[in-house]
Amino acid sequence: MTDQELAKDLGPLAALTIGVGTMIGAGIFVLPGIAAGRAGPLVALSFLVGGVVSIFTAMSASELGTAMPKAGGAYYYVNHALGPLFGAIAGLGNWMGLAFASAFYMLGFGGYLRTFLPLPQVPLGVLTLTETQVAGLVAGAAFVGVNYVGAKETGRLQNAIVVLLVAILTVFSVLGFLQADLSTLRPIAPMGWAPLLPGTALIFVSYLGFVQITTVGEEIRNPDRNLPLAVIGSVLIVTTMYAVVMVMMMGVVPWQELERLAEQFGEGAPVIEVARLAFGGVGVAGVGVALVTLAGLLATASSANASILASSRINFAMGRDKLVTPWLNEIHGRFATPYRSIAVTGALILALILVRNVEVLANAGAVLHLIVYGLLNVALIVMREAAPPEYDPSFRVPLYPVTPAVGAITSFGLIAFNPPAVLGLAGAFVVGGVVWFFVYARPRTPKQGVLGEYVLSRADAMPDSAVSAAASVQPDGGTYRVMVPLANPESEQDLITLASAIAKQRNGTVVATHIVTVPDQTALAGAAERADELDESSRALLAAAERDAETFDVPVETHTIISHRSFEEVFDAARTHDADLVVMGWGKDAHGSPGRAESAVDEVTGTIPCDFLVLRDRGFDPSRILVPTAGGPDSELSAEVARLLADEFDAHVTLLHVADPDEREAAESFLEEWAAAQGLEDAERRVETGDVEDAIRRAAADHTLLAIGATERGLLSRLLTGTLVLDVVEEVDTPVVLAEKRRTRSLWQRLFGRR
Repeated sequence: MTDQELAKDLGPLAALTIGVGTMIGAGIFVLPGIAAGRAGPLVALSFLVGGVVSIFTAMSASELGTAMPKAGGAYYYVNHALGPLFGAIAGLGNWMGLAFASAFYMLGFGGYLRTFLPLPQVPLGVLTLTETQVAGLVAGAAFVGVNYVGAKETGRLQNAIVVLLVAILTVFSVLGFLQADLSTLRPIAPMGWAPLLPGTALIFVSYLGFVQITTVGEEIRNPDRNLPLAVIGSVLIVTTMYAVVMVMMMGVVPWQELERLAEQFGEGAPVIEVARLAFGGVGVAGVGVALVTLAGLLATASSANASILASSRINFAMGRDKLVTPWLNEIHGRFATPYRSIAVTGALILALILVRNVEVLANAGAVLHLIVYGLLNVALIVMREAAPPEYDPSFRVPLYPVTPAVGAITSFGLIAFNPPAVLGLAGAFVVGGVVWFFVYARPRTPKQGVLGEYVLSRADAMPDSAVSAAASVQPDGGTYRVMVPLANPESEQDLITLASAIAKQRNGTVVATHIVTVPDQTALAGAAERADELDESSRALLAAAERDAETFDVPVETHTIISHRSFEEVFDAARTHDADLVVMGWGKDAHGSPGRAESAVDEVTGTIPCDFLVLRDRGFDPSRILVPTAGGPDSELSAEVARLLADEFDAHVTLLHVADPDEREAAESFLEEWAAAQGLEDAERRVETGDVEDAIRRAAADHTLLAIGATERGLLSRLLTGTLVLDVVEEVDTPVVLAEKRRTRSLWQRLFGRR
């Protein structure tokens, strides 16, 4: 039976950028003028208070995330710990909070867009849409459409956007402080200290991203380490950036002027004016305005995109627990995205853009998340006190129970400092969640929270509704493991034959894998439930692999891996399955066209996790094997492969060494000693002179397989020129096996080879 598993696609940087990318858009690019008008210079302290409130919840979320890295994040923790009643409140609050926040971000985007793109006002019934609303609606529809069809590179694009934003803001801050007059910040509280917490409530929409990291907890590599680093690190990074940028802006332009600019020209005007003055100090005002406008567009777009991605994960988790209709989680047959969930969320966002008041959207998005954050801290206390057997976090909050208690009190307490209309909205959503639970969810969900089980003293009866990967069933084979990532049915038999022959000689096991890729918008656990629909070839491909491997009488495992990536996942799968050797194909579009340099980030920046063999898509005939060598570990691996194939297929092996004409005697001595060291004393030995590639090309003409080391040139130069090794590999008609042995090398060596 084929096991099904979820890939761990997200490293620490990718996880960090989910949080930073969601948070960085509002506090710097949309709210400065509005917030400055509400609290004066005190608003910088409001941002710090928001960071302090967030850090307590970030620590609680980190502990819960390492104990339960499940899709759904905060919703899942609340639902699991407190039960489906509170889960319904948290899930709907989180979902709608993201919709309010996304509408807020899109209006911010529209404000920057209209600074250089003339847009008309549009009558809509009794309403007249402003230029900002028109731009926000167009941009919102575009982002929903992109997520609907499932652009698979949105995750990487998010990383690039965040790195670019941090770079622009760093330059902006440095140049700004050179022009700043910090005396304008006195007095720090011109309206008294009363606006401090209302100001924090307004800007708290800037802190909605860090818990969203936990919504992809199932997809983070090494979550025990990377999840807390990403969650806590994102809060620390953006809090520092917010405070620094706000102080700088109010030093360059007095806070009263920031307020006037926002009211008269739109939310982005204060930032653009500060950029004009900051960059103007070095004579490049136009460049500064252009850069900051670009940053504003990227930041608000990044925040909105991250929110839409997170909302689809929350809907999936709620559907998994039967708190919402599974109709929402239907996967599109063509695009492989949760298209209904994205469409419904998108419709809500577009409707909310019609609300002209940016402050209302900001406060509403924040207050709904504050409810969720408060419940999350309570959930941690419940999990600690109930101590169910499966609760074993690798990260534990310091100073328990003070940390989660303060997190809950500050989160719930900050709600009170919102405007009355927003408080009424929050109350309506809480009541709505309760009504939804009793009317719809209660008859359908079997879920019973840890709190209820603890109170009723029936912890052993608690069902587990979470999706988890199937545990591997290890066959009764040896410890040597040969993994074969399969992508093309036409090359399956050749790859499995090569892998099985080696596994048989090493008394090992063949591990056949097939990677099913889905867009970033689709939760991996959701895709796993529909893997057969998304890739109908997977079952047939792995069944064929199992049959072919069994003809060699070797044990075989088969695994379907659900991932957001293709080529890079091969390396992670090799680590996951403790592979000693990977045998993979190389042809047009194999494993996501790894011949493109940008597809090999994992290998370029690190080390390959095991030995690799790459078989070109020209068939496989091991009857006459040619092994060129100049020494080195990769040549030794190609020789080992040749020896194993010779033992299995009674093949003829020829060793080839190319030398200068005046070194022929030394070359013959080297080749004899090298053959003995590789256990190939009986192999034919040839010493050729002249050009290396010409010599290999001539010798390959009368052989059926060329086995050659893969690192005679640096990886980057090989990828950029479109070849894996010497150009002769592309020119010979003989099937080729390229061998690269596991080892650790410096980045310079990985990029440019042994120079």
